[in-house]
Amino acid sequence: MPPLLRPLSPSPSPPPPKLLRRKQPLRVRSLHAVQPYDYEAQLQSHSHRSSSLKIAILGFGNFGQFLARTFVSQGHTILAYSRSDYSSLASNLSVAFYGDPHDLCEQHPEVVLLSTSIVSTERLLRSIPFQRLKRSTLFVDVLSVKEFPRDLLLKYLPPEFDILCTHPMFGPASGKHSWAGLCFVYDRVRIGDDEARVDRCDKFLGIFAKEGCRMVEVSCAEHDGYAAGTHTVGRLLEKFGLESSPINTKGYETLLDLMENTSGDSFELYYGLFLYNDNAMEQLKRMDMAFKSIQNELFGRLHQIYRKQLSGNAEVARDLDMMRYAVQELLSNGAPPHAEPPLDPDNAT
Repeated sequence: MPPLLRPLSPSPSPPPPKLLRRKQPLRVRSLHAVQPYDYEAQLQSHSHRSSSLKIAILGFGNFGQFLARTFVSQGHTILAYSRSDYSSLASNLSVAFYGDPHDLCEQHPEVVLLSTSIVSTERLLRSIPFQRLKRSTLFVDVLSVKEFPRDLLLKYLPPEFDILCTHPMFGPASGKHSWAGLCFVYDRVRIGDDEARVDRCDKFLGIFAKEGCRMVEVSCAEHDGYAAGTHTVGRLLEKFGLESSPINTKGYETLLDLMENTSGDSFELYYGLFLYNDNAMEQLKRMDMAFKSIQNELFGRLHQIYRKQLSGNAEVARDLDMMRYAVQELLSNGAPPHAEPPLDPDNAT
């Protein structure tokens, strides 16, 4: 076959070019060595986030600041609002301060805590922009009366919001060094059945339990019945002029402590306690009756001497007049003028 007609044999294909491998930096492809430590850190971070709360304190006076210190020390995020400018003080406490309740509510706190005076509670509630809060936000009050704020919260809060009424029965003076053993009263007025809402309420109560408080769950009505006379007795002791002496007994020391704890509070607080506790007037009446009962007992002991006076014993009559004058001087704050001893001590009331 002529050369031109001969089939061309396929030429061998060139060898593929050599691929040059770049040296890659050393990479760790297994995390088995570091995973336990990394996982533990994630767990700790998750645990901290799950146990902490974002709490807004409305009313950042002495008591609000007192609570904020402990809240912050436990790792909670604290926001504060007050009509007075506490921005500098709040900054020192690591608290975010807001001068406008709208700005604070837009931060969507999980808990809104009312720490204002009793007489200004309703005005504060009416100023809160509830529409800027998440539905089901937990509202907590720390007022010294309980039925009054409970009724206000039920009146003004949307029905989706949770309500927890509390009373830390201590303050910046008595709880200055520790809350251990101090009484904390609470009433779960309205807490939703959802597990997250129950858990949130428990977390807030856990703040006080963690500090060692004696946790006491009673109704708002029971609390007000128990607490009605405490401040009045303390104020009476102050007016009486109770003073320490070199021969103080333990009972007397208790009275002095009561007087000091109550007299340290403002009269505005006492006024609110009296005005907004339905049991307060009843307690005043009982105190008045108790005073008159003691007065009648004292006069009753003079009954025998009084009868001798009627029989004409001039010497005994003189002694009786002196004794009656001394008793009336001692009881002048409550005894009616020219009070006569009862004729029959068995009928004294």
